[in-house]
Amino acid sequence: MNLTLIWQLAWRYLRGKRSANAVPILSRISMFAIAVGAAAMIILFSVFNGFEGIVRDLYKAFYPEIKITSAKGKFYTLSDDTYNQLSTVDGIATISRVIEDNVLLSTGDAQRVATLKGVDGNYFKVNSVAPYITDGVCNVGIDPVNTAIAGSQLLAQMDVTVNNPLSKLQVYYPNSKASASTMATMPQNAFRSLNLRPDGEFTVQDEFDSKYILADIGVVQDLVQEGGKYSSLELLLQPDADPEDIQEQLQAILGVGYIVATRYEQNKTLYMVMRAEKWAVYGILLLVLMIAAFNMIGALSLLVLEKQKDISILKAMGARKSTVNAIFLAEGVLWSLLGGGIGLLLGGALCFGQQQFGWVKLGGAFIISAYPVQIHWQDFALIIVTIILIGILAAWFPAMRAAKVQSITLKSD
Repeated sequence: MNLTLIWQLAWRYLRGKRSANAVPILSRISMFAIAVGAAAMIILFSVFNGFEGIVRDLYKAFYPEIKITSAKGKFYTLSDDTYNQLSTVDGIATISRVIEDNVLLSTGDAQRVATLKGVDGNYFKVNSVAPYITDGVCNVGIDPVNTAIAGSQLLAQMDVTVNNPLSKLQVYYPNSKASASTMATMPQNAFRSLNLRPDGEFTVQDEFDSKYILADIGVVQDLVQEGGKYSSLELLLQPDADPEDIQEQLQAILGVGYIVATRYEQNKTLYMVMRAEKWAVYGILLLVLMIAAFNMIGALSLLVLEKQKDISILKAMGARKSTVNAIFLAEGVLWSLLGGGIGLLLGGALCFGQQQFGWVKLGGAFIISAYPVQIHWQDFALIIVTIILIGILAAWFPAMRAAKVQSITLKSD
C-alpha cells in the first residue's frame, strides 16, 4: 500500500472538479457543520477552563494545597519530633497551624453561628486571602486588643464595620469544663466569651464571606480551652512539588490516625461536578458532529459513484481493495480536518480575543467583569482526534462500497 499515492489521490478528489452538483454541496455542508461543532467545542471548553480556574483561585483562599486533620476527634497535637519530620519533607515550603470550630456571634440584637479560625503567622503565606481583602488590613493580632478578619456578608449581617474602634464582635463558645451543677446555679458560666475587633474584611464568595472569622490562634485556643492543640495543619508546597507524592510521604510519617488531603480531595465533589459538566458538553457537541457526519456519508457515497471509472482503472493497474478503501477513508479524514481546522482557528481566535479584550461581559456583580477564558492545548488535541475519528467513521461505509467496485476488463480482438 503506497501511502503517498493514497493521500495524493484523496487530496486530488478534495480539490478536483466534480460533475455531480450534489457532491460539492453536500461536502461543503458537512465541512461547515464540523467547523461549527469544532468551534463550539473549543469555545465552550475554554470557558469551562476559565470558570474552573476562577473557582480554583477562589478556593485557594481557604483550602490549602495539603491539609492534615485527625481521623478521630476535633483537635490534636503532634510531638516536636513528628512535626520536625514533616518540616523536612522535600517540597514543603510552609506549614501553618490552625484551630477552628463553630461559635455564636452576638452584636446587640444580631446573633448568628459562624466558624472561627485561629491562625498563626504562616497562615497568610499558605492561603491566598490577601488578594480578597476589600477593606482594612490582612492581619490578626492581640495587642492592644484582639483583632480579626471577617467575611463581608458576615459583617453586614452583624451590622459591624471595619476601621471603627468601637466595633466589636462578641464570640461565645460552650464551656466544656463547666459542671452541670455550676451551670444550674450560674448559667453565665455555660459559655466562654471573647471580644474581637474587626480590622479586615474579605470578599471571596458567599460560601466564605458569610461563614469565616480569622483571629489569632492563641486567643482561639484559650477560648476553646485547648491550649497547644489545633484542628489542622495547612501546607504550602514549593512550585515544582507533586502534591500526591508529598501526600504519600506525610501519610507514611503520620500513620492511619491522621487524614492527609490534597486540595482536590478537600473539594472532590466540586471538582467532579465541574469535570462532569465539561464532559457532558463534549458529549452533546459530539452528537452534533455525528449528525454532521451523516451529510459526509451521503457526499462520499455520491463521490464513490462519480469515481467508479477511476476506481476500476486503479484496480486494473493492480490496486488492491485495501488501497481503494484507504483512499476514501483518507478523503473522509481530509474533509473532517479541513472543516475542523477552520472551526478550531475561528474558535481559537474568538477565545484569544475574549481573553485579551473581554468582549462578552458578565451581567450582575461578580469579581470578574467578562467571561473568563483559558485555552489549553489538550483541548485542541482532543478535538482534532475526535474529528479524525468522525471522518473515518463517516467514510467507512462509502469506502467499503468503493472497494467492491469491479475493475475494467480489457477484451482482445
